[in-house]
Amino acid sequence: MNVEINGARIFFEIPILGGIPITETMVNAWCVMALIIGLCIWLTHGLKVRPTGKKQIVAEFLVQTANRFVIGNMGEKFRYMVPFVTAIFSTSALCSLSSLVGAQPATADLSTELAWAVVVFVMITATKIKTNGLGGYLKGYTQPVVVLTPFNILSELATPISMAFRHFGNVVSGSVISTLVYAALALASHALFGWLPGALGEVLGSIPILQVGIPAVLSVYFDLFSSFMQAFIFCMLTMLYIANAAEE
Repeated sequence: MNVEINGARIFFEIPILGGIPITETMVNAWCVMALIIGLCIWLTHGLKVRPTGKKQIVAEFLVQTANRFVIGNMGEKFRYMVPFVTAIFSTSALCSLSSLVGAQPATADLSTELAWAVVVFVMITATKIKTNGLGGYLKGYTQPVVVLTPFNILSELATPISMAFRHFGNVVSGSVISTLVYAALALASHALFGWLPGALGEVLGSIPILQVGIPAVLSVYFDLFSSFMQAFIFCMLTMLYIANAAEE
């Protein structure tokens, strides 16, 4: 089965689970997660007390970088957050970078970011309840005055929505801009070479010559820099919200 519903291509369905659709987004995300798991297994295989090979040195460098990133922004008591934040960062970055090999990035599907944001929202809420107790957490919605309770609830619910749409919007905007640039370069090629006389103009005008090389400059930003930047921003917001929740 290979149909498209709401922009998401469905490869097949699982009848025994109520016909759950397996979409292109899910398949690509699973491939990225499998790649991450494979890299982790490879990097941590055969570790020694003192590193003697480049592989273990790289593995230790990645672990130390993740520790500094999380603990430096959240504090030592949040060391347990290192695996979660690292998983979110690597998954987000590699999902976005999958566009370099022609795959549809899982981060170009809003459901991906919404799922991550819901998980973060649950962790934020759990941290607030752990810090203030259930009564203190519920009382916080009535601060500073009871009449603001509906607005406080809306503000709380807006957190995961804003995180998801920010990440999704930046990823999709890059794809849209790249598509528009490709189309503009094709028209520019036709306008530039189409004026040549005879068959030469017809042949050269039909070939999007300007599309060769120029889009690669945009790819450096949208596919490389932006992929890591959006992953970084999402993780920073995650750490900021959870750390603040522990202080309220």
